[in-house]
Amino acid sequence: VQLQASGGGLVQAGGSLRLSCAASGRAFSSIEMGWFRQAPGKEREFIAGINRSGMRTDVAESVEARFTIYRDNAKNTVYLRMNGLKPEDTAVYFCAARTYPSDILRDGYNYWGQGTLVTVSS
Repeated sequence: VQLQASGGGLVQAGGSLRLSCAASGRAFSSIEMGWFRQAPGKEREFIAGINRSGMRTDVAESVEARFTIYRDNAKNTVYLRMNGLKPEDTAVYFCAARTYPSDILRDGYNYWGQGTLVTVSS
């Protein structure tokens, strides 16, 4: 599975961004998708996951009021909508794919994209 993330950039605090991750190499509807981020000097953290159909999601408590994950299986793409961005959201955001189903969407991903940088200025 190949993953290509895009949509990062520089935004002011309070602004919004939508990240996209296009997948190829396997039927998109057969893979579960997730978003993670890694800030400078910090460990990578789970942000959001979505199952194959898009009917079930899991979003980290730290962002669940502001971030939404969704997917378009016809476009082989998963999205992360980020509203109310804060400087502490500054990080490289990675999309990830899992080729086996699991009830847990927060880990177990076996394919990773290259990341897209989100910078939130105060």
